[in-house]
Amino acid sequence: QVQLVESGGGVVQAGGSLRLSCAASGRTFSTYTVGWFRQAPGKEREFVAAISWSGSIGYADSVKGRFTISRDNSKNTVYLQMNSLKPEDTAVYYCAAQSVKSTKYDYWGQGTQVTVSS
Repeated sequence: QVQLVESGGGVVQAGGSLRLSCAASGRTFSTYTVGWFRQAPGKEREFVAAISWSGSIGYADSVKGRFTISRDNSKNTVYLQMNSLKPEDTAVYYCAAQSVKSTKYDYWGQGTQVTVSS
């Protein structure tokens, strides 16, 4: 069982930066792929970025070059550094974890609100 807690959300002006954190419980966290997703009002949840247990990384086209995902397994934490934020980045951001044996994200955090003002 893995529990995820996001933090770091807030209100920022366009062009600004935020760093989100996803803190996880569980001794086997280093074996999980962790992804960030977001959901804006009235829209479906969408993929933002993910980092595998081996360090492979993927980004949505909309955030490439602006967002950076990283992990610190010693702290059981995954980060999402968000730079050059745009109003369209406004959403609730969720982190999720997928075990090596799974084909889907099994565990989700409660989300953290990011609001980018123009």
